[in-house]
Amino acid sequence: MAYAVREAQSGAEAGDGTATVHFVSPARGRITDGDLGDAAAVDLLDRAVVWAREDLDYDEGDADSTVEIETAVVGADRYLFSPSDFADIIVEYAEGFGLDRVVVDPQFQPGGNAPMLLPFERELARSSLTVEEAPVERRTARVPLVSRTTLSKGIATFGATYAFYLLIAGSISPFNLATGALTALLAAIGFSSISFVTSPSPWRTGLRIARLLLFIPYLIWEITKANLSIAYIILHPSLPIDPEMQRFRAAVWGGLPVTTLGNSITLTPGTLTVDVGRDGLDIHSLTGDSRDDLAAGGLERAVRFVFYGRSGARIPTPAERGSISAIDDVEAETPESVVTGVDSDLSPTTSEETPDARPAEAVPDADADADATAERVSEPDPDTREEVE
Repeated sequence: MAYAVREAQSGAEAGDGTATVHFVSPARGRITDGDLGDAAAVDLLDRAVVWAREDLDYDEGDADSTVEIETAVVGADRYLFSPSDFADIIVEYAEGFGLDRVVVDPQFQPGGNAPMLLPFERELARSSLTVEEAPVERRTARVPLVSRTTLSKGIATFGATYAFYLLIAGSISPFNLATGALTALLAAIGFSSISFVTSPSPWRTGLRIARLLLFIPYLIWEITKANLSIAYIILHPSLPIDPEMQRFRAAVWGGLPVTTLGNSITLTPGTLTVDVGRDGLDIHSLTGDSRDDLAAGGLERAVRFVFYGRSGARIPTPAERGSISAIDDVEAETPESVVTGVDSDLSPTTSEETPDARPAEAVPDADADADATAERVSEPDPDTREEVE
């Protein structure tokens, strides 16, 4: 952050003008379409603004300031899975503001705990942007080999792997117990650090399992109703079907919740999750009734109940939010809306309006200095990062 500020200040002084530093953070979750639910990103950008002004030694509104500061949380309108997804939202943001340079923090991990900084930089380098790592001088923050965070992840990975191994083996013979323990231990050592974005909480996990037990009968009931509907269609002489492909921007995020929703939709006859992309789930529906059920949002609310609790299920339906559209309509969007990647429900605000205001994308300035610097800052330590609920 300090490096980007210094570079912008030097460029402004050399060019006898002003420069703009953009601090950008990817969204790790949203409440509904366009409604940000990432407290960690908001807090990080708020602190970045304070630190930058301290380095520049000026206050908000100083007329003689040569460096302007903008903040943005990007990607709240799509699902971010791979390094290319994270790189794409940065490239789109930079192009939208006429930026040509991206500075990446050496410890930045766009996927949470997954170590994918190098692939992320390689994806950025495929664009026309100038990409560089900040030459930081701080000590590298090394994660202790054994800590409360790593221990909880290891125990969770070991337990899940061990239980699955014994389930597949079908017996608890001494041989299976020994080989299962060895396999689970190797899995915990090799994969626990990338299996969990945050430290697993026994209390939170227990609540989710309990809610999942309530979700299963509901899912079975929905599957039963859909089976009866499909059976009626098959037996009907005129075969009354009306197939259509739709894109569903569901109000869930993260690998497990999205997978649960996508599989639940597929298990319900009449609807099939064809693909899960950055912009939502591509769903094939066989009849108008199945599309109406999807628009009513029953499965979506049930999945949100499992992972986010009762308060998470109290949201408008997909039809009320306008989150479902035909694939043809999606592909017919204007190039501008595709490039910006900003939901129409987001209104421009600054991170300084209120203490808890979320940073939002600023309005591009056509006269912005060409030497403006897009900066990425590292996420908070996993031990202190709050999980979005």
